[in-house]
Amino acid sequence: MNVVDSSGWLEYFADGPNAEFFADSIENLDELIVPAISLYEVFKRVLQQKGESQALEAVAIMMQATVVSIDSKIALHAARLSDSLKIPMADSLILATAREYQATLWTQDSDFESLPDVNYITKKP
Repeated sequence: MNVVDSSGWLEYFADGPNAEFFADSIENLDELIVPAISLYEVFKRVLQQKGESQALEAVAIMMQATVVSIDSKIALHAARLSDSLKIPMADSLILATAREYQATLWTQDSDFESLPDVNYITKKP
């Protein structure tokens, strides 16, 4: 199973320099978990940059995979991760979701760089 964090989705949708790194995970929908917080982050960013129509198109693609809501177990796990790793709330929810589903997290977010079960690539300008 795979989880692509919000920065990876945005990179993929923008066809950025690291888009190919995320492509296999994103395009393998049967093995892809999407934390609900990623829908929020991607929709908001695309809405701000490209408008509502493109934002809705982006999340429609994301919703073809398995979308996971934040339940109490994920919320508490995320709070512990946020505290111990000193990472922001959204990042901790994404990581907690990946760990709950024993999934590999794909990211270019440096908050995750040295963590186990994370495939990290440095963000290119």
